[in-house]
Amino acid sequence: MPLMPYAEPFTFDAAESNSVAICVLHGFTGSPKSVTPWGRALAQAGWTVRVPRLPGHGTRWQDMNITTWEDWYAEADRNVCELKAHHDQVFIMGLSMGGSLSLRIAEEHGSAISGIVLVNPAVHSERADRHLLPLIYRFIPSFPGVSNDIAKPGVDEGAYDRMPLKAAHSLTKLWTAVKADIAKVTQPLLIFHSEQDHVVEPSNTAWILANTRSADKTDVLLTRSFHVATIDYEADVIESGSIDFVRRVIAN
Repeated sequence: MPLMPYAEPFTFDAAESNSVAICVLHGFTGSPKSVTPWGRALAQAGWTVRVPRLPGHGTRWQDMNITTWEDWYAEADRNVCELKAHHDQVFIMGLSMGGSLSLRIAEEHGSAISGIVLVNPAVHSERADRHLLPLIYRFIPSFPGVSNDIAKPGVDEGAYDRMPLKAAHSLTKLWTAVKADIAKVTQPLLIFHSEQDHVVEPSNTAWILANTRSADKTDVLLTRSFHVATIDYEADVIESGSIDFVRRVIAN
């Protein structure tokens, strides 16, 4: 199946002497296009970077309905394990569902993950129709999408215009798994969340901050960007903030 434009994974290998590596994860129905600029900024700082394309993403929305959260996690985990094998310190970063997966990886890998950066992460939904999802996904393949929630004009995140409901139902199971083990998250944590987000409610960030056991937690409010903040007006704030965070953590 042909890829959507700019949906290919991004890979950068720093000099062998550099012991830091970072895995950056895109969101639900999205593609690497939404986070590759973030990944490039991290690479320019001198670190090894992986931005994988998660299964079912970056092609057509129907492909997502034959995947599950375990498939998305497995690809993210494969990249993290590869980085762990060659680098002393590995960081995990993610946008939206990529944030959910990042938390799950932090739960599963423990101290092997040096730090976490999340942008508008999701662990639940307040949508009124969420209670119907376990029933309707069996009969309706998709709903209208929630892509391109971006304040900056003319920017496209490379996401589907439909929300595949079988995949959406699986996403809720990922959230359940993340929430069940959230106390295992003890790594340094940096969260960027948008004041105006039309996809993920602010209660998600509040819940994560309240329930993770990280002693080092920072929350940054973005006032000019919507949900896909990684390519919105404050992308530079996320990029520079992430770089400063990694430098601070590895210096300790």
